[in-house]
Amino acid sequence: PFIDLEYMVYMFKYDSVHGRFNGDVHTKDGKLFINNKPIVVFSERDPANIAWGSVGADYIVESTGVFTTTDKASAHLKGGAKKVIISAPSADAPMFVCGVNLDAYDSKYTVISNASCTTNCLAPLAKVINDKFGIVEGLMTTVHATTATQKTVDGPSNKDWRGARAVNNNIIPSSTGAAKA
Repeated sequence: PFIDLEYMVYMFKYDSVHGRFNGDVHTKDGKLFINNKPIVVFSERDPANIAWGSVGADYIVESTGVFTTTDKASAHLKGGAKKVIISAPSADAPMFVCGVNLDAYDSKYTVISNASCTTNCLAPLAKVINDKFGIVEGLMTTVHATTATQKTVDGPSNKDWRGARAVNNNIIPSSTGAAKA
């Protein structure tokens, strides 16, 4: 929600990983068009101001990484959304992982979390092992791909000296919420 529409076109056309998009991407009347299919785009920092109901969007995937609590993600409901799925771990939203605990899902929930990418990799395997043999305790290591919040060159950080190192030349220890889920 924080990106200019013209910049969205540019980012979609030219991707450093996937290469150049082999299709048509343009804007018209405030909408993004991909291969002549219109996509309504909202540019709002506050999810409460996004009129989801006006475009028939019932389910919202909250993937900004900013609104990860039930209270913050619930702002989408004010605009007409019926359900919100947070694509990150949440401090207070119920967390569900496919193949692990979906049976605990209740339709009364309006905001849920799909946990973390690490949890989604580890939890299904851990469930199978636990169900078959049992797990008393465990230790896991994850090697994560570069993320948008990491530094591409060394830079100062008073909070995390190791995290201030250039990510592509270093294996940088970090914490994960995977064990909590």
